Amino acid sequence: HHNNQQPRLSVEAKVVSKRSMCHHSRNSTSTTQYFVTFEVESGDRMEMTVNGWEYGELAEGDFGKLKFQGTRYLGFERQQANY
Repeated sequence: HHNNQQPRLSVEAKVVSKRSMCHHSRNSTSTTQYFVTFEVESGDRMEMTVNGWEYGELAEGDFGKLKFQGTRYLGFERQQANY
């Protein structure tokens, strides 16, 4: 609900790190969560949860437009670095 109240933003950012966490449950199933850390022009960093496909498509060092709403990741459009 909190994210729905936030504005949708698009900012210049670069991918600075990626990580994944595997969760195992008692019934022998597992799920993996994927996280990507972005650094914006101000130097601030934000870690966003992404799906497995996005995780695979993004590489450390990529530059582009990060789109998000609160803490919700909306997308990343890769482009040439200009900062």
